[in-house]
Amino acid sequence: MIANEETMRLLMVKAQGGDKQCYASLLTECEKWLRRYYGRKINPSAIDDLVQETLISLHRKRASYDPARAFLPWLAAIGRYRWIDSLRKIYRHEHDQLYEEMVADPREGDVTAKVSLERLLGLIPPKQAEVIGLVKIEGLSISEAATMTGQSESLVKVNIHRGLKKLSAMVETE
Repeated sequence: MIANEETMRLLMVKAQGGDKQCYASLLTECEKWLRRYYGRKINPSAIDDLVQETLISLHRKRASYDPARAFLPWLAAIGRYRWIDSLRKIYRHEHDQLYEEMVADPREGDVTAKVSLERLLGLIPPKQAEVIGLVKIEGLSISEAATMTGQSESLVKVNIHRGLKKLSAMVETE
């Protein structure tokens, strides 16, 4: 038997009133409906888990159902939210696997970045590279970098600007 909207709505109303037999019947009918609903959307091997998660959500949200409204759209909304949650889990898992495949050791990426940065800074004049390293990488202020290098503050600003401009041009041509 495929329960219709009115039957399922009445079962839910009685279940909200405490009728355990109606609640058991409602869950059985909801399970059948959800299997058909998910059958068009997901891999058949994942249907059982998703149906169970949705039934648990229905159980938790049953008090929020308004008997004056249609039941199946309410159930479909819960099903849709559980389906979206499952897609997020899948995509997150695939993203994590892809990341692990791309970067076996996260520290390896740090070393590569540092070597690349040092190589790039080696392509510009030493005074520009020095102040870029102090201000942009180590986080010192312009006045602190000026004191450490013996350059005036305005010269530090000019060297940073010119150095970054050269580095930007080099990166863009590559």
